[in-house]
Amino acid sequence: MKLTSLIRMAIPAFMACAAFAASHSDAPLSKQDPQTNLTDVYAFIGTKYNDPSVKVLNVVVHVRPFCEPGDGLIYDKFADDALYSIHIADPNTGLSLRRYNFQFSSVSGNLKNPNTILSYGLGTEAGPIVTVGDARQNYVQTYSVLREDRNRRPKALASNLLCPPPNVGVETTPAYNDSDGVAVSGATTFAGLDSYTRQTVYSAPTGESFFAGSRDDGFFADTPGIFDLLNSRILDNNGTLADGLGQDGNGVDGFKGYNVLAFAIQIPVSDLPAIAYTAPFTGAATGVGVYASVSRHQVTIQSAKGPRSGGPWIQVNRMGNPLFNEVLVALRDKDNYNRALPTADSARFRTYAENPEIATLVNTLYHTTFVTTGRTDLSAVFIPDVLRVNTATAPVKLAGSSGFSRLSFIGGDTTSGSAGGWPNGRRLGDDVVDIALTAVASGPAYTTITLVGDNVNGNDEAYNAVFPYSGTPHSGTKNRKDSPVVP
Repeated sequence: MKLTSLIRMAIPAFMACAAFAASHSDAPLSKQDPQTNLTDVYAFIGTKYNDPSVKVLNVVVHVRPFCEPGDGLIYDKFADDALYSIHIADPNTGLSLRRYNFQFSSVSGNLKNPNTILSYGLGTEAGPIVTVGDARQNYVQTYSVLREDRNRRPKALASNLLCPPPNVGVETTPAYNDSDGVAVSGATTFAGLDSYTRQTVYSAPTGESFFAGSRDDGFFADTPGIFDLLNSRILDNNGTLADGLGQDGNGVDGFKGYNVLAFAIQIPVSDLPAIAYTAPFTGAATGVGVYASVSRHQVTIQSAKGPRSGGPWIQVNRMGNPLFNEVLVALRDKDNYNRALPTADSARFRTYAENPEIATLVNTLYHTTFVTTGRTDLSAVFIPDVLRVNTATAPVKLAGSSGFSRLSFIGGDTTSGSAGGWPNGRRLGDDVVDIALTAVASGPAYTTITLVGDNVNGNDEAYNAVFPYSGTPHSGTKNRKDSPVVP
């Protein structure tokens, strides 16, 4: 069904049913290897951070769920024995056409002062970190970026790029925080970002820009309430689109106050292929598919001198669309999905999209009549599991700007005739839980739109409106898990 028809339909009230983490606990083996566990992939059209005349594809990937901001003394770092990759793919088949590989330096080396317990605030001198990598930042993680185009030799784009320090707290990393020690986020210009972030955004001669470091976890949902046998705080959810689904805010964001690790890239659209595909709900489009993966070496040997890894890279985690592996794929196949390529999705995992168990569960709990089989509308979104981005559109609206709707096209948010957000790519702030559950409830015919949500409408912290977009990392000593001390 076309987008314009979908938006004009009547939108009746409906009770909330369920919600899930985008991909925070997607598979048994991933749960045991958090540093390689992808949580969210965002991909959307914007402009280059330092040149608004250049249209770019932004790809922001979050990994390592539930980073505790106050987890001193080590704090979370990217694994030095893993390969973090962003793939540009064929939106029809999922075939990877190009990949950007991020590889990080040792988690135990790069120390200015190995004779202290402090990773930050005491290198060759003590005090707050003023500049990334200064004498007071004892540990600095660095990374390199390699571009691999299909059937071409790999090309090194950058090396020895610096990651900013984590937000230890106002005494150690003051540039992140206000005078009360709370992280400041929501910058509308590059100059408005904190100095640590500005110092660690890099541009390559080939046109790409990069960032990697600690960030706020921008996903929001009342996952704890759902798994408490649908705790009553998520059930008061009657309303219409006009009044925001009638949600009274009783849901509790299970991800508030936590950080993630983020790696991100801006790619000039002029350097990308323009592949014809059929976009869900909107029809003909041209653009690319996007997904992320993390790989480890085939062999790791433990010894008295520490671990040694070798052999080819083996994919251990991947993600395209939010929710697919965690919500739709059965336990028996979750780890298999993470090891597979998107080109195998149609043959191996299509059944989970077309016959969604979540619809059956809701019907059982609430005596509803959601369609449980033959859901080709869902397989059009999830199979192959890559984010499809229409690169022919103008830059999309960002969270907090005029015309932005967390419900994307359901809320009337469109850009150049395409959905403003997911499933046209995905922006930070897209309420993918409510969008997905509304699709499950309303399809495959969509003659009536049944709104379904989880009573959590937004993130606990403002996103930045400029690359790298993810919110400022929460402070270790004062963050939003400390509520009501922090509003």
